[in-house]
Amino acid sequence: MNTARTITRRVRGLPTSDGAGVKLTRVIGQPALEMLDPFLLLDAFGSERGADYIGGFPDHPHRGFETVTYMLAGRMRHRDNHGNSGLLVPGGAQWMTAGSGLIHSEMPEQEDGEMRGFQLWVNLPARDKMRAPRYQDIAPEQIPEIEPAPGARVRVIAGELAGAHGPVSGIATRPLFLDVALAAGAALDVPLPAGHSGFAYVFEGAGVTLGDSTLGLNELGVLGPGDGVRLAAGGEATRLILVAGQPLDEPVAKYGPFVMNTREQIMQAVEDFRAGRF
Repeated sequence: MNTARTITRRVRGLPTSDGAGVKLTRVIGQPALEMLDPFLLLDAFGSERGADYIGGFPDHPHRGFETVTYMLAGRMRHRDNHGNSGLLVPGGAQWMTAGSGLIHSEMPEQEDGEMRGFQLWVNLPARDKMRAPRYQDIAPEQIPEIEPAPGARVRVIAGELAGAHGPVSGIATRPLFLDVALAAGAALDVPLPAGHSGFAYVFEGAGVTLGDSTLGLNELGVLGPGDGVRLAAGGEATRLILVAGQPLDEPVAKYGPFVMNTREQIMQAVEDFRAGRF
């Protein structure tokens, strides 16, 4: 690592709801951070009250991007109009490439108890927006868990760290997605491709130091230029996700669950959905 990245922008999420009233914290995709190319949205969800999530996300369409769900606690069932079905469990993940379009649902398989995790939306390049949809359903045991430094435990969902490769494959934006847990006083150096956009989001503990700045609990830090990042915990253990991806640098046209490159493509997506062509 020649140049360590530092925090160039801090963002706190906004409480919101989506689907059938599921309570969320929207971190990317809100006025303070509308997007971070190629990342379109980041939602953090977490509650022990069934009323906060029981409505789930009934049938809804997607076209032109990818959704990434990473479960920390709880069980969520997904189904789509092509006959696909799968169960997300604690520690598992799903990388869904919506491509040309599908209609799916994501519904809780519990009525109470903790439900916690993240959903990230990743843009697709223009050449891939109308590709066939596909799923990568990832069981917890498929995700490598390593200790690359004393007191540092990392689950590698996508990308590579210290010789461990995440199970997600074939993604155009060449993503890195890490779940990093640091014991009190532990530190970890993580290489990052110099051209990738990146962010860290702390979801447990007191916070983490990146360079000369400390990122607090439930705070997202946009990472500046460089070829790596040094993460250090203070006097308490901490846990965060570290995510990076190659920017697409293409026009973005968004309308709800459709993300294309032009207004005309959005209008076509709406027409195709209404005509039952998804």
